[in-house]
Order: sequence, then structure tokens, then C-alpha cells
Amino acid sequence: AGFVTIGQSLFIGTVASLISNFAVSLKSKTTLDDTLDVFPCHGLGGITGMIATAIFAKEVGLIYGETTTFFNHLIALAIVTVFAFTGSAALYYITNLLTPLRVQPEMEESGLDLSQHGESTMEPGTEWS
Repeated sequence: AGFVTIGQSLFIGTVASLISNFAVSLKSKTTLDDTLDVFPCHGLGGITGMIATAIFAKEVGLIYGETTTFFNHLIALAIVTVFAFTGSAALYYITNLLTPLRVQPEMEESGLDLSQHGESTMEPGTEWS
């Protein structure tokens, strides 16, 4: 708070939300498994906000001719990205050793409520469209 003006913050929020929304719509056309859209929403929104803050920051932003803050933000972004990816990959690997995180395709097709719990949340004879 206090690093950018209210107008700039509205602009940053609008751009970040548009980028996140676009990424969510693109993700649905791929085979990526991110059920809660965590990366498009939080990852890309945060990256956009971090870079835009370095561009618009009062007196030290890129629009004021200062490059130090911008490059420091890029370095921090790289460090956080490597840390988050490495930590997530390690946790995924450890958890997958203890209990498999993916179900068989036919179980997923029949629905996890039915295949994993023996119950259905749908009326008999109906299907997901």
C-alpha cells in the first residue's frame, strides 16, 4: 500500500484480472490439471502485480526513469518462482510416494465420488454435460 496511486492500482488490478481470466480460459483447452485454477489466478495475478508495481512505484518506478526497483523485482520474481516450483515438486514427489495422487482414467471417467467412495452425487441416469 502506498507505492502506487489509486488510479494505477485500479489499472494494475484490471490488467491482472484480465490476464488471469484469459489464462483460465486457455487452461481449460489444455490437459493441465489445475482444478482450482490456482496458477492462473494467484500465480499470474501476483506476477502481473509485482511487475506492474515496479513499473509504477512512486519516485522509484520504471516510469520515473529508475531501473533498480524494476530489476530487483525481476530478480525476486525469479527467486520466488524457483523456490515455489522446487518446493511444490518436492512435496508432490513425497506425497505421491506415500499415496498416489492420480486415479486411473476409468475411475476419473466414472466420477470420483462413485469410484472412490461408492456414492453418486447425481440422480440415477443423468450425466455431466
